[in-house]
Amino acid sequence: QVQLVESGGGLVQAGGSLRLSCAASGRIVSPSPMGWYRQAPGKQRELVAGITMSGTKDYANSVEGRFTISRDDAKHTLSLQMNDLKPEDTAVYYCHIFSWPSDYWGQGTQVTVSS
Repeated sequence: QVQLVESGGGLVQAGGSLRLSCAASGRIVSPSPMGWYRQAPGKQRELVAGITMSGTKDYANSVEGRFTISRDDAKHTLSLQMNDLKPEDTAVYYCHIFSWPSDYWGQGTQVTVSS
């Protein structure tokens, strides 16, 4: 089993910044693919940013250039630096890991961006 705990969400004005963190514990196969997803009310959960086993990073078009994902394999943490936030970034953000052979999700952290 793997446990994921997110932190860092909150309320911010448009143009502001937030940094999300995810701490992983348990039986972790390292390095593992990890990512941040988000789900806004009435919408499907979508991938925001991901990082592969080899460290390759991928971003949704809507956040490219504004968000930066990073992983610390030694500490089993995942971060998401979010700059120039927009009201459409408002959602619950979830940390995800595929630690073979299973997927695991955090409980989510709310990010609200006011206009």
